[in-house]
Amino acid sequence: MNWKFWQKRKDADPKKKKSKGREWTDAIIFAVVAATIIRVFFIEAYTIPTGSMERSLLVGDFLFVSKVNYGARIPMTPIAFPFAHHTMPITGTKAYWDGVQWKYRRLPGLTDIKRNDVVVFNFPEGDTVALEQQDHNYYEMVRSLGWQSVHSQFTIVSRPVDKRENYIKRCIGIAGDVVSMKNGLVSINGKPEKLKPTGQITYAVKFKTADVNFSIFEGMGFNLQSDITGLAQNTYEFTGTETMMDQVRKLDFVESVKENTAVEGEQSLDVFPHDPNRKWNVDNFGPITIPKKGWTVKLDSVTMPLYERSIRIYEGNKVEKVGKDWMINGQKADTYTFKMDYYWMMGDNRHNSLDSRYWGFVPEDHVVGKALFIWMSYDTNGSFFSKIRWNRLLRGIH
Repeated sequence: MNWKFWQKRKDADPKKKKSKGREWTDAIIFAVVAATIIRVFFIEAYTIPTGSMERSLLVGDFLFVSKVNYGARIPMTPIAFPFAHHTMPITGTKAYWDGVQWKYRRLPGLTDIKRNDVVVFNFPEGDTVALEQQDHNYYEMVRSLGWQSVHSQFTIVSRPVDKRENYIKRCIGIAGDVVSMKNGLVSINGKPEKLKPTGQITYAVKFKTADVNFSIFEGMGFNLQSDITGLAQNTYEFTGTETMMDQVRKLDFVESVKENTAVEGEQSLDVFPHDPNRKWNVDNFGPITIPKKGWTVKLDSVTMPLYERSIRIYEGNKVEKVGKDWMINGQKADTYTFKMDYYWMMGDNRHNSLDSRYWGFVPEDHVVGKALFIWMSYDTNGSFFSKIRWNRLLRGIH
């Protein structure tokens, strides 16, 4: 047989040209796969929807968040629609199938989470959601309305860890730290930690006169619609940074400026761990030890309000109380040793942030990545020529 003849015939056969439709399909599939790999393992874009991090991060800031710094998390819900988080944009149906669930695993990272890092994570109490009220915390609704009322009025669903809402806050405490707060000042391991210069709280400002030209405060960076509200005669609540408030203090018509913090000993059951035996509030709580992998805690009436949810929900144990004893996975337990590291996250806009003060610890398997820099910032309330905040473009996040 003449093999050279057949080789020539084979080489002479023209390759079948792909149709335009096939070329477009291949290109789209390649783009989707490449973009998905980049989003999952390297970097992903996020936007700031609320003011909980102002003035460090503003509503309308678009961020790049690194998955590499802390190590990329292997998808825990691998079968999902590309580029949709938990809900399809048009139909409103689930964007994932939870019939397949992988255990939590994370690739090696460049660094561990450090105090004051700005971190994106999955909302820990987002495991259960009322579909008609997704902007509300399900557990807070149950505490307010009762379990029966909530379940009779709303459609209740559960979500896997990686399909819970994304939050962004500052890491105040890492695993093993002891966190507390007194009169609005956070302490970590007994050391006071002042609010970042770009963070803000509320102040009570009293004027000497009722005749005040409020436009002067716009030049200091205040938004007259959202940052200044009336409290009483000649007294207003200002929301601003310490630097901004120093400018207010210098005005000759200002009588006094005081931090508007909750009174120590005044109880708020909205604050974690929602324990009637603790007189804690948003500005006064603790001390609380943040769980660390390998740390063993004694189980009793003092510790269980703080750690029961972590043991039961985040670490997947069956927890029951039988008489005065605690049972874990059917066995009587006097202590528990944690399997994961946890973190304490708080917003820089301290009096307008739903954070760890309300729902407690963030487990390591909920951590998504580290916020790196702002690539775009868009002000919906700005005029036509000032919609884009040019001074914030490509700004690093610290």
